[in-house]
Amino acid sequence: MSVCLQRDISALCPSVQFLWGPAWKRAHDAMPSKQGSLGFWKRNWPPPYPTGKKAFERMNSLTFKKSKDMKAKLEEAILGSIGARQEMVRRSRGQLERSPSGSAFGSQENLRWRKDMTHWRQNSERMDKTRAELEHEALIDGNLATEANLIILDTLEIVVQTASVTESKESILGGVLKVLLHSMACNQSALYLQHCFATQRALVSKFPELLFEEETEQCADLCLRLLRSCSSSISTIRSHASASLYLLMRQNFEIGNNFARVKMQVTMSLSSLVGTSQNFNEEFLRRSLKTILTYAEEDLELRETTFPDQVQDLVFNLHMILSDTVKMKEHQEDPEMLVDLMYRIAKGYQTSPDLRLTWLQNMAGKHSERNNHAEAAQCLVHSAALVAEYLSMLEDRKYLPVGCVTFQNISSNVLEESAVSDDVVSPDEEGICSGKYFTEIGLVGLLEQAAASFSMAGMYEAVNEVYKVLIPIHEANRDAKKLATIHGKLQEAFSKIVHQSTGWERMFGTYFRVGFYGSKFGDLDEQEFVYKEPAITKLAEISHRLESFYGERFGEDQVEVIKDSNPVDKCKLDPNKAFIQITYVEPYFDTYEMKDRITYFDKNYNLRRFVYCTPFTLDGRAHGDLHEQFKRKTILTTSHAFPYIKTRINIIHKEEIISTPIEVAIEDMQKKTQELAFATHQDPADAKMLQMVLQGSVGTTVNQGPLEVAQVFLSEIPSDPKLYRHHNKLRLCFKDFTKRCEDALRKNKSLIGPDQKEYQRELERNYHRLKEALQPLINRKIPQLYKPVLQVNSHRDSFSRLSLRKIDI
Repeated sequence: MSVCLQRDISALCPSVQFLWGPAWKRAHDAMPSKQGSLGFWKRNWPPPYPTGKKAFERMNSLTFKKSKDMKAKLEEAILGSIGARQEMVRRSRGQLERSPSGSAFGSQENLRWRKDMTHWRQNSERMDKTRAELEHEALIDGNLATEANLIILDTLEIVVQTASVTESKESILGGVLKVLLHSMACNQSALYLQHCFATQRALVSKFPELLFEEETEQCADLCLRLLRSCSSSISTIRSHASASLYLLMRQNFEIGNNFARVKMQVTMSLSSLVGTSQNFNEEFLRRSLKTILTYAEEDLELRETTFPDQVQDLVFNLHMILSDTVKMKEHQEDPEMLVDLMYRIAKGYQTSPDLRLTWLQNMAGKHSERNNHAEAAQCLVHSAALVAEYLSMLEDRKYLPVGCVTFQNISSNVLEESAVSDDVVSPDEEGICSGKYFTEIGLVGLLEQAAASFSMAGMYEAVNEVYKVLIPIHEANRDAKKLATIHGKLQEAFSKIVHQSTGWERMFGTYFRVGFYGSKFGDLDEQEFVYKEPAITKLAEISHRLESFYGERFGEDQVEVIKDSNPVDKCKLDPNKAFIQITYVEPYFDTYEMKDRITYFDKNYNLRRFVYCTPFTLDGRAHGDLHEQFKRKTILTTSHAFPYIKTRINIIHKEEIISTPIEVAIEDMQKKTQELAFATHQDPADAKMLQMVLQGSVGTTVNQGPLEVAQVFLSEIPSDPKLYRHHNKLRLCFKDFTKRCEDALRKNKSLIGPDQKEYQRELERNYHRLKEALQPLINRKIPQLYKPVLQVNSHRDSFSRLSLRKIDI
């Protein structure tokens, strides 16, 4: 059959006869070496090409009908005496003849325009063929198509051999590569694709600069074609495509010790493939990625280099992007998980700035839909920082930000947009960053959107920081109109800060620790997060929301909320259920941090550490008497600072501090004292809040609270010297507490009207009773704490000043 087909084609086209040898030889070389070419083709002809019988039948039917129609039209044009125009005139005048049977149609040889009256002839020639004949014809057509493509492939190889010794080989080789890429995009047989991939590998290996320096756009196309073939259902095609993709990475690495270009193009191609392809098979692509990883691990020549690690990182990154993109369709109703998946996809595109920018903006859109304006603003700030990082490589202008480091005052998280990785490619050389946002105008637009989102979130201090980056750009462009607009918005922002200085008018968020336990959660199992919820969200609200959502997903009887905040022992939980533990947490600051965190905004921005307290007693009860009440303080550290580009952040560190009963009492008294001081010095004064705090401190109903604490811990000097300083600290706390109560009463007296005079006198009477009861307790000092450390001589002069000398005791 092969010989006959060769002879027929040679007879039809003698000029291709000299090409038959290479095609025959390539097919032979692709087979095991022990099989002779002629014997193999005799045993295995016809090759296993896709037959495509349905397509062939449809095409044959259409071709037959079209040929019959064309034949009739040609006969009419040659032999007919009436033209189309004359026939139309006749029809309009009603000059159609009636046939003897009464049917209305004109002369048979000139019939047109009346499809409903046409006597169609059945395709008798077509219907007479048997199924075996149809399959045989389809097989021959498939074989002929493959042979024709192999001939074209041989022609391209001859062109490459000839052009490689010429001076203008670049343009010719570029054309060859275009033909190869086009053939890969068509529906081809498995045999042809094997040889096509072999030719492509040889071309890239012999002329690597063709892809990596000259035909950069075709490098992206090649990566897409190879990645698409890596997801093929035919194992042979997957094997060849995987080998081609691996050698592409290897060749790129040998040029500059990294394959940043191929990494970027493969990552972008995966995004395009998953997003647009309908026949995409995730499982087959994962197998191909595993094959590429195996190639890298067994490549002895590059084992001592960083190449295997880079391939491993790329494959892992592609796996994550693949998983997250597929999962996004499953989690459209879970806003936190959806944003998490978008975040991980954006992170996977860290070395592809165009795609990362796209996903950051997608995240900003999702946050805006849910009125998470602070998170939307952070997404836009990250986008602007990313643009600034690459724009600084393209344009050297002093008034533009030097990179993401310029945005540190807006958010400490933006440093992750730094282009410092080995995989970072230069935008001017690699043809990336070509979108409209990677310009000065695009950067300005992103910053203006960020400022608007911060303003909607009530974070006016951040608006000021954004405009600090924008103002130099407009000043350099002498854009007075823009500057006037910006300063007007700044005036408005600072006015709102002044009028809302207490912070009560603009609550920025409420935070909860959420832990997931159970195999039903999948990737979330044993994961702990800090959730940022809208302002004044109560524990019951978020608990009901999460329980309802996962109840609908797993079944209401399969989800259980853990009520306490104690450490969870997963071994004691029902493995068939899903458990959620939710705890209210507050921002936590060390003493040194409080020096810089002065305003309400400072205490609610760039938050990474949170704390929650769990009361307990040594005998296992949660609550006990004052002298046996311990407290476990758990400090959580998140991977990023709030607000961030997502509303929940992983907890990466946990620290526990155990407070003794007297330390618990000290913290409680310090908290009451701070509340009194804040209410007293609040500007403008808030009489209702001041009276509420006063009532809680000196009111008759709670008079026993502070007094009982003092009686328990200050009535006797502790026997343990280690508790001396705690005892003294609590004593000083009560002194400060009474002083703050007196200041608060004096402030309240200046605020009340005549109708509250009796209420004021009652508060003062309660205060004096409390002070008298506390007086003997807080005036008692521990003698041991006031002993002189060193015995000082009564005679002091410049030669015997002990305070300036080190004394060994």
